[in-house]
Amino acid sequence: MAKGLLVTYALWAVGGPAGLHHLYLGRDTHALLWMLTLGGGGLGWLWEFWKLPSFVAQANRPQRQRQSSVGRTPPLSFIRFVAQVIVGIYFGLVALISLSFMANFYIVGLPLAVGLGVLLVAAVGNQTSDFKNTLGAAFLISPIFYGRPVAILPISLAASITAQKHRRYKTSVGSETLSVRLYRLGLAYLAFTGPLAYSTFCNTAATLSYVAETLGSFLSWFSFFPLLGRITESVFLLPYRIWRLLVGDPGFSNNSFREWEKLYEFVNSFQDEKRQLAYQVLSVSEGATNEEIHRRYRELVKIWHPDHNRHQTEEAQRHFLEIQAAYEALSQPRKPKGSWSLWPLLIDH
Repeated sequence: MAKGLLVTYALWAVGGPAGLHHLYLGRDTHALLWMLTLGGGGLGWLWEFWKLPSFVAQANRPQRQRQSSVGRTPPLSFIRFVAQVIVGIYFGLVALISLSFMANFYIVGLPLAVGLGVLLVAAVGNQTSDFKNTLGAAFLISPIFYGRPVAILPISLAASITAQKHRRYKTSVGSETLSVRLYRLGLAYLAFTGPLAYSTFCNTAATLSYVAETLGSFLSWFSFFPLLGRITESVFLLPYRIWRLLVGDPGFSNNSFREWEKLYEFVNSFQDEKRQLAYQVLSVSEGATNEEIHRRYRELVKIWHPDHNRHQTEEAQRHFLEIQAAYEALSQPRKPKGSWSLWPLLIDH
């Protein structure tokens, strides 16, 4: 049955962030991506307004025309590559919050989550990529940054580059009933949200700590790139600015400033507590220099390396990971209070 453009626009307007229009057009992968990201944070949903006619035309294309593309390599897409990297990071952050308590998380769970996020974007529309090579790249990179949240970024980059290298058009498959498609989408949605919901409701305190630590790690990526950090904050605040333009509430800015300041204070409080624990793990004073911290780290690593403690492997591994995490926390440059303040960004708006 041919798909109608007016129906597509109506579904886009009513349930666009949930991917209803993509479900109608048979773009199940795109629908799942929108379900998990709420329409790409709303920005992707708005951007699609101009893309819907091409989506409808593609859905109405005869089967023989779709098969004619099979075997050819799709053109490179910078937008798709950036989306792969961002969604891979997003999946990795969610996994870090909800699954980091698992054994061997940084070896299995993290690269798997990031790789699946990259593959999800790679499979949007009429394209896809090689499953084994993309996941293989993610698993090869993860041991290099073992135990470090910053591993999410290089894993996502490696998986995205591999996915772009092995991109191809999808082969034609038989049509499925709506119930089967909804069942598959429901399982995928539960697989993503289930662990996060369980962690939130059954271990709320630990989840808050994971969220704060993850946000702190994410924000620390921009400590060496202040301009990129300011751009990121501007993107985060874009929905607030749009709301102010539509509603014209002059008092909204002060409230938004206070809420964002509270968020950063919350993150900084956990970061300060993390540094205090790191000093205790390495048994150094708070005024220790980088050379003293590095020297103490090397001493403890030699003592607790699992290869040197085969009679107590589990205890040695636990201490070894704690030492690595503590050294990483103290190695990051400590940002002065207020360095991530949003007042300078929005004071003129």
